[in-house]
Amino acid sequence: MPVLLLTHRDCALHDMGEGHPECPDRLRAVWQALDRQEFADLIRDQPGEATREQLERVHPADYVDAILRIRPAEGEMVALDGDTLMNAHSARAALLAAGAAVQAVDEVCAGTVRHAFCATRPPGHHAERRRPMGFCLFANAVVAARHAQAAHGIERVAICDFDVHHGNGTQDVVQDDPSILFCSSHQMPLYPGTGAADETGCGNVVNAPLPPGAGPDAFRAAWEGTLVPAIRAFRPGLVVVSAGFDAHARDPLAQLRLAEADFAWVTQALCAVAEECCGGRLVSLLEGGYDLPALAASTAAHVRALLHG
Repeated sequence: MPVLLLTHRDCALHDMGEGHPECPDRLRAVWQALDRQEFADLIRDQPGEATREQLERVHPADYVDAILRIRPAEGEMVALDGDTLMNAHSARAALLAAGAAVQAVDEVCAGTVRHAFCATRPPGHHAERRRPMGFCLFANAVVAARHAQAAHGIERVAICDFDVHHGNGTQDVVQDDPSILFCSSHQMPLYPGTGAADETGCGNVVNAPLPPGAGPDAFRAAWEGTLVPAIRAFRPGLVVVSAGFDAHARDPLAQLRLAEADFAWVTQALCAVAEECCGGRLVSLLEGGYDLPALAASTAAHVRALLHG
């Protein structure tokens, strides 16, 4: 079955200023990487914006209102915290990123594609229920999960996060929801300071922190020995992946030592457990990755594995 690529040019209009690591060039690097002939079989589409109803399954209405009201004049920015800013195009980009997650779920659950990858920004896994942070405005992975439950009757969803930073926002939203499993590998200590192994939610959170300098052996052991078995035991009806590539050895914001082959390996492992548990239904969302050549090569490895996994 084919793989769907969802992306939108307007996501590159969101800009947090010169020198900010979460920059429009990240998306351009991904587009260039996926424009090669080997990816010609991808089905490509542009997402629409998420609806208020879809966002409010995750965030309170007043939070959604507050984010969407921030529409500064062209050339101006509003700082939400020291790392997270919005320009004139940020609200629309955030709606498109969440909308891509929703459309990916619709297509995968309809059986028109087996896997989907959303090349959008801003990312989402640091956005808490009531707080934007860490470059993130809406918790896109949870938007996807809750949409799958509400619109497609999927009872259990597994969110799997291999970004180098812990997805504190995802954990904040789902930690009291036993119908969603959150599994994460990440460097610790590191921003945002959460993600200890003893943070287990209501029994639905499995964190596998890795020390600075850890490489492929520790990363693969965490997924093979702890995280994938937890997903398998949960028996999800859908797998949602928070695909961050900043655990790459070249990334400037952290100190893990992974390479493209490790992202291909974990993608294959997640495709295999999705095949075993839920007919292969898997939706992947771009999160971090701040060295542009490493991001491009790692994303290509990830999508290549989705095509063949």
